Amino acid sequence: MEKALMLHHQGYNCAQAVCAVFADKVNLDEDTLFRLSEGFGAGTGNLQGACGALSAAVILAGLYNSGGKDSKVRTKGQTYRLTAKMNNEFAERVGSIYCKDIKGIETGNVLKSCDGCILEAVSIIEEYIFNNK
Repeated sequence: MEKALMLHHQGYNCAQAVCAVFADKVNLDEDTLFRLSEGFGAGTGNLQGACGALSAAVILAGLYNSGGKDSKVRTKGQTYRLTAKMNNEFAERVGSIYCKDIKGIETGNVLKSCDGCILEAVSIIEEYIFNNK
């Protein structure tokens, strides 16, 4: 969690900061994950989409869970269920999955800081992906 916050404070967006700390667990280098997740920051770039930290969890779920294109076993249903669980958990902890709602753009009521969202996403990833909750 500390590394994710440090990276965010160094200029990584929320998705990049979260993805980068799990590079070793998904067998990708940090630079590849940095580039892969760049467009997911700021609620998919325009505050209208899901929180970047949560988007990182979805990226990591696919990287960790997918059997790949040549796999005989289809894994997308399992990955979708995992993603739904993480979305629900994030919404329960934060109050929304949408960046504009979390930042209080329309309401003026900030539900959680970016740092707080990063911490929640890292916690959820550890629980649901790497500890198979």
